[in-house]
Amino acid sequence: MTFRAAVVQMASGPDRRANLERAAALVRQAAAAGARLVALPEMFTWRGAPGDEAAQAEPIPGPTTDAMAALARGCGAVLCAGSMLEAVAGTARLHNTACLFGPDGALLATYRKIHLFDVELPGRVAARESDVYAPGDRVVVVDTPLGRVGLAICYDLRFPELFRRLVADGAEILLVPSAFTAPTGEAHWELLCRARAVENQCVLLAPNQTGPTQRGYAHWGHSVIVDPWGVVLARAGGGEEVVVAEVDRAAVDRVRREMPCLTHARLV
Repeated sequence: MTFRAAVVQMASGPDRRANLERAAALVRQAAAAGARLVALPEMFTWRGAPGDEAAQAEPIPGPTTDAMAALARGCGAVLCAGSMLEAVAGTARLHNTACLFGPDGALLATYRKIHLFDVELPGRVAARESDVYAPGDRVVVVDTPLGRVGLAICYDLRFPELFRRLVADGAEILLVPSAFTAPTGEAHWELLCRARAVENQCVLLAPNQTGPTQRGYAHWGHSVIVDPWGVVLARAGGGEEVVVAEVDRAAVDRVRREMPCLTHARLV
């Protein structure tokens, strides 16, 4: 099966309504270019100042997922609605949650980010997601009309054991909505995206945020679509944009048959 896929690179800001309108416009642009699978970046709904997260959170299902379901249905595409702030009853901490919708608008899966970005790179990046977020505890793989999809978010890219679990559960396509920082992205972003695609012999879509933030660092952009041989099929630059690539779903089966690394694994 061959189909068009798109990653949407955004420079989301603190205006939630503007972000949602911009996301919808870019998803429609991707669908108009023939994309049947479209992925938005991490925190596409809001990228604002530290301390304001709780005011931006909502339950799932909720208004944003309703809007994304209608968007997927209107475009007739499988839509990864990046990630959003999910409010959870009974706890002050939030979840960073990705939602996947079918072309009929059905909510196929939700994935709560497992690995939280707690880092201190002096003079470059300081972040402590665990002050705000609770980690997820579930590996998520789901069937779609385009293949079996595994979900991850941003910092998860640095943990190959998660991706091997996704593949063990049958993933053929990996979706990694991200807000990778500029300092770490310049060093590691494409390297990690290509590595996860190659070692798991999957198609990988990684839409990223771009541009400055209110947190003292910028996001890297350079969203990519990678095939199971590690070839970058499409790559964004440093601004808001949609990039589209022709994806050969059969390439996953071919690479796994010709170089059956996954069946040779001895340490699991």
